[in-house]
Amino acid sequence: MIRLNLVLLVAVLVSAVYLVGVQYDSRRLFTDLDKARNDARRLESDFERLQVQKRAQATPARVERLAKEKLQMRQATPGITTYVTYSAPTGPEATEVVLSGGVSTKGAAP
Repeated sequence: MIRLNLVLLVAVLVSAVYLVGVQYDSRRLFTDLDKARNDARRLESDFERLQVQKRAQATPARVERLAKEKLQMRQATPGITTYVTYSAPTGPEATEVVLSGGVSTKGAAP
């Protein structure tokens, strides 16, 4: 009878220690989940704030002003436009190439 009581006592102690360990892991995982949710909320708000800043920075007027001031760019006019010509090869290896604007010409395959 004493052996049975001893075995049962050990079983109860082992199950109690196991239960404490499982509860600790459960609480730790819950706090990790809560931290992850808070981080996700913070990242979403940062993302929204950055999207607003991106839209503010990319306005056409601002881009044009920066291009003029910092890059010394100017509007393209026919007087300063440089045209590049391309002489296409002829023969059996020549294929038809469609240029931007829908103009087609004979030329080698790219």
